[in-house]
Amino acid sequence: MTLLYPTFLWLLLPLGILIYRSKQKVTTLVHLIILILLVLTLARPVQEDALQEANIEAKDIVIALDVSFSMRATDISPNRYDFAKETIKLLLAKNPADNIMLIDFTTKPLLLSPPTTDHTLINIALQSLNPKHILTKGTSMKALFTRLKKMDMGEKNLILITDGGEETDLARLQNLVQASKLSLITLGLGSKKGTTIAKKDGTMVKDKEGHLVISRLNPLLKSLSDAVGGSYITPSSTPEATADALSDALIQHTTQTQNVKKMQRIYKELYQIPLGLALLLFLLLHTRGVKYLFIFFALLGVQLHASFLDDYYLDKAYKNYDKQQFVQSKEALQHIEFPSLQSQIALANNAYKLGAYKKAIALYKSIRSTSPSVKQQLYYNIGNAYAMQKAYDKAKIYYTKALQLGNDVDAAYNLACIALLHDSKEGALGISHPKSQGGASSKSEMQEDKKKKKQEEDAPSSGSGGGGEKSMQKKKNQKEQKKNKLLMDVRAKPQPLGSKAYELINKGYIHENHPW
Repeated sequence: MTLLYPTFLWLLLPLGILIYRSKQKVTTLVHLIILILLVLTLARPVQEDALQEANIEAKDIVIALDVSFSMRATDISPNRYDFAKETIKLLLAKNPADNIMLIDFTTKPLLLSPPTTDHTLINIALQSLNPKHILTKGTSMKALFTRLKKMDMGEKNLILITDGGEETDLARLQNLVQASKLSLITLGLGSKKGTTIAKKDGTMVKDKEGHLVISRLNPLLKSLSDAVGGSYITPSSTPEATADALSDALIQHTTQTQNVKKMQRIYKELYQIPLGLALLLFLLLHTRGVKYLFIFFALLGVQLHASFLDDYYLDKAYKNYDKQQFVQSKEALQHIEFPSLQSQIALANNAYKLGAYKKAIALYKSIRSTSPSVKQQLYYNIGNAYAMQKAYDKAKIYYTKALQLGNDVDAAYNLACIALLHDSKEGALGISHPKSQGGASSKSEMQEDKKKKKQEEDAPSSGSGGGGEKSMQKKKNQKEQKKNKLLMDVRAKPQPLGSKAYELINKGYIHENHPW
């Protein structure tokens, strides 16, 4: 048990002093106990469950920030880059549930934060970027749009924050934006008059002929936004007002929200226990009968209503599952308001029985538990799903994981079948039923499945896991390591970007193909 608002416990200090010094009637003492119970109610005691994956409605947004040398211009106070950075910070605060990806770009784009609803990570990435270490003076929206097109992200909102650089090819940029299926919202930073740009030593940037460089807002930005049906916004007097304008533009451009998966901690409320006890003591103290206690039970029943319905639908789903009515079982599970470990496993088992093996694997992998027996059960079910897809290499991995957590007759049998297959494409397995929470598949079920498919099984032969398989697995591991290079470790302390990251920006290189 834990308390969500422990600061209310400070109120117990004066109440404890009153009880210690109180030498009055029992009635006064009971009143003080009632107040203590109310303080505990305000502290909101809860029982924590494991992290669970939940679907939330959110907009998919890509924020592309120009970090080239021209963004240091001071025609917008304090400068273009700092104004943009503060605007993004306020925009994140105004859209806390949205799924946002942050990219910076100069002559080439670089991913700073993959799509996430954890805006703290985005702010950390934004704060760690120091524009003083970025030396490139060019701005290439063409390279940015080309990169976004290759990512094939589907229909998303793109917030482009830039001064426009020296771009001139409107037709090319228009085609790239339309091909990438991005709804464009442009924040043009700069002024038509423009201004000079100062270096670290205080001198002004000059061109090759020795003339002062004047950085102006590129008028092509507005033409591009109009051409693709987007929105063009100029900075307001404050970053907050600018963030409001961007939020309004997002509302106009977003026709529908999308379901985004997010890990959330589920709590079981316990505040009704001290509240009920306080109410019970009050009624016993100030009434002559017990007839008023129905009020207490009525209030308690309101809190138990949702839990009661969830138990009803879970029981209904189990009964339909036993009757092989998997569609009806799935429909019953979808009525559950607060998913539990049992309901999540049951939902994954239904997907498996309906032949949706990819979905079943995703559901099994989304379940979090600290129990070794539950983990073993999940590994076994994942192995079954991969085996039904004939992905025997992956099935071996999960059967082995299940056996590492303890003896499992079913997992050992299936692993032996896979290991002895002569031709994995032609082999047929006697896969047991997926194991449900609260009751694993019995050995008799396994033997029954074995008899049903006995005519389809190939004769066992040796040599299904040779050296070639190990080399393929090694290549897969190396590939996964490359994909994970840019992932952020949320447990680590925030660190500034290293010199290698700035080399990537300055040299214009970017290695990831699918960064998320």
